[in-house]
Amino acid sequence: MNLHLIISGRVQGVGYRQWFCERARAAGAAGWVRNRADGTVEAVLSGPTDIIEMLAVDAFEGPPGAGVEDIYRSEADASLLGAPGRSFVIAPSV
Repeated sequence: MNLHLIISGRVQGVGYRQWFCERARAAGAAGWVRNRADGTVEAVLSGPTDIIEMLAVDAFEGPPGAGVEDIYRSEADASLLGAPGRSFVIAPSV
């Protein structure tokens, strides 16, 4: 399963990307997470459906200090994932 998330709320400046990256790596997902100029965090996840759905639910929690208000989710095009076989990384902000 490939999933694209746009996470809004108080998600920048609170360690959200590092927190999400650690969760995704521990779960064995591939993909990336990054800050966006509009104040949201964007993530693309790839892996078994149960793991990706678990991470999508976890995304609402966030680290201490975060305040997730909403998550827009859609199917991720495989081209968003980057190189095949990559683990989960923090991508440069856009």
